[in-house]
Amino acid sequence: MRAIACAVAAVLVCLVPLALAEDRPAYRVLARDKGHVAVVNPKGEVEWEVPCKTDAHDIAMLQSGNVLMPVSATKIVEISPEKKVVWEYESTPKAGYKGRVEVHAFQRLADDVTLIAESGNQRLIEVDRAGMIVREIPLTVDKPDAHRDTRLARKLDNGHYLVCHEGDGKVREYDDTGKVVWTYTLDLAGRPRSPGHGPEGHGTEVFGAIRLPNGNTMIAGGNNNRVIEVDKDGEIVWSIGHDELPGIRLAWVTTLQLLPSGNLIVGNCHAGPDSPQLFEVTREKKVVWTFKDLKTFGNDVAAAQVLGVKGKVVR
Repeated sequence: MRAIACAVAAVLVCLVPLALAEDRPAYRVLARDKGHVAVVNPKGEVEWEVPCKTDAHDIAMLQSGNVLMPVSATKIVEISPEKKVVWEYESTPKAGYKGRVEVHAFQRLADDVTLIAESGNQRLIEVDRAGMIVREIPLTVDKPDAHRDTRLARKLDNGHYLVCHEGDGKVREYDDTGKVVWTYTLDLAGRPRSPGHGPEGHGTEVFGAIRLPNGNTMIAGGNNNRVIEVDKDGEIVWSIGHDELPGIRLAWVTTLQLLPSGNLIVGNCHAGPDSPQLFEVTREKKVVWTFKDLKTFGNDVAAAQVLGVKGKVVR
């Protein structure tokens, strides 16, 4: 009987978001997996959900409470808490291009303008509320592929754009004309390349990056299985390795959120049932919060956002 009770307790731990310190707040989490987008509260209860039958590499809850999310490989929508679509935009091949287009990143900017990264079209566009393209930024792509041209892309405070190029294995910063002003090229960190989407896979297919207040760039390495902070000269000044954190094995590292405290929320996709889907880590590499909800979400949580943080969050 004691063995059965222990087994039941172990299952419950897998289903409920876990806070590692009693004096720390547990977060609400917005994420996409298992055919839906959902908000889960600290008790593991689904507060809100809508169907989402497409893969999602980006997602955002706006200040209004509306959610910006994809509904297909080419279409993103803004949906209200009442589940009403209040804005949408669908990307199509640009003039002179007849291939496939995919959207893997988007960001709501000031004045209700939305930044959209269009793989295949090899460009960023800024779209207004009426669906008009008000700015176009051409991208440099070494290995064109409509599925791999880009992953996450963000507009920076200086007006430049930070773009992750999965197929190229590079993070590039562009000015507003499309000129590349900074590049970081990922390497294999001394490990051989290996196939697979889980912890067994290893490569340079980068997923996410944010610009820190100190001017450095924090990079979610994708199947590079690590998080690295690099300075303007491309030197690594801080990192989290593949197996560096106790109880966590990094697989496809996706989203990053820098909290006002300086702690980092890290998305750990395809990591399997033994590692969390999200975790919070301090600068001293102490894990202070984890999220593992295998009931609501599965092994494909590539797009997620921790909600309810007071102060400015960089993501």
